[in-house]
Amino acid sequence: MLNNRVLKARGALQRVGADLLLITNLSNIRYLSGFTGSEGTLVLSPTAGWFLTDSRYTSQAGAQVQGARVIEFANRLDSLVAVVKESGAASIAFESGHMSVQAFRDLEARLPGLRFVPADSELALLRAVKDAEELKTLERVAEIASQSLLQILPLVKPGAVESELAWALEVAMRERGAEGKSFDFIVASGERGALPHGRASEKRLAAGELVTFDYGALFEGYCSDETVTVSLGEPDSRQREVYETVRVAQQLAIEAVRPGVIFREVDAKARDYIASKGFGQYFGHGLGHGIGIDIHEPPTASPRSTQVIEEGMVFTVEPGIYIPGFGGVRIEDSVVVESDGCRRITQVPKQLTVV
Repeated sequence: MLNNRVLKARGALQRVGADLLLITNLSNIRYLSGFTGSEGTLVLSPTAGWFLTDSRYTSQAGAQVQGARVIEFANRLDSLVAVVKESGAASIAFESGHMSVQAFRDLEARLPGLRFVPADSELALLRAVKDAEELKTLERVAEIASQSLLQILPLVKPGAVESELAWALEVAMRERGAEGKSFDFIVASGERGALPHGRASEKRLAAGELVTFDYGALFEGYCSDETVTVSLGEPDSRQREVYETVRVAQQLAIEAVRPGVIFREVDAKARDYIASKGFGQYFGHGLGHGIGIDIHEPPTASPRSTQVIEEGMVFTVEPGIYIPGFGGVRIEDSVVVESDGCRRITQVPKQLTVV
């Protein structure tokens, strides 16, 4: 699998017209080389590869890195300059959005005459379509997270504390094999549900409230992401109306997902439906985002996205309504694009659950 990923990276290198590809983003390094440590630099040419790391990770890199020669450095810049000179490159593609200004200036000063080519847009697309190994891992991590939430739902009752529910969910995930959580969980009850990123607080749940859980697990370096909103007791008519509006909007969007469709068209399915029910001003964020090694990665589903959906992409579909003074509802599933549509990989039912 890694060989195929490196071939994709070399294709990007050819498209940007550079001699070398410099990778400093650890997520991209993991994707292309297999290295899971916290210190590394990957350099690829059309035919060779170099992986630079320090003495802490030399043995680990030797065991993990594929497709590149491992070089231990005492000074990263010195070793990188030596590799570039050894290659005879006249130009280098790099992650301009990731490299610091100081690192760029240092490298530029040491390699006068070298042409630097930003390659962010090309590199962003490398991980958008998942291979079979990634899909298997993403399905497993989604299962861990979904089943963990179902396990702790009996704890969701009046008097429970948001932060304690978040901790119980994390413990349940770890007991099922997760390496940890993919982000800080959102547990937002009552009026706090109007906060799209309302991290778990010390607030106690009360009867009659809606409670939103946005959570994810981390497993073998890959993330899951799912949002479930439940009702603490029978919902009133407005709560049910808001919930059903979001649920139907999400279903319309999911049904619109198929290869060849532009992401903004899928976003519009949900956004237009929510607007038709009078809640348009309360849905401000994009419909979804890619997931993988990072919790947010390409592709992006938003009103501005002109990217075309491809088979093998994995992304979230998460419309929401957030009303100050009332609360909110968000429903999120992660889906994988297949030849004739898409399939949910998150597992919690999205009909309104009353606890």
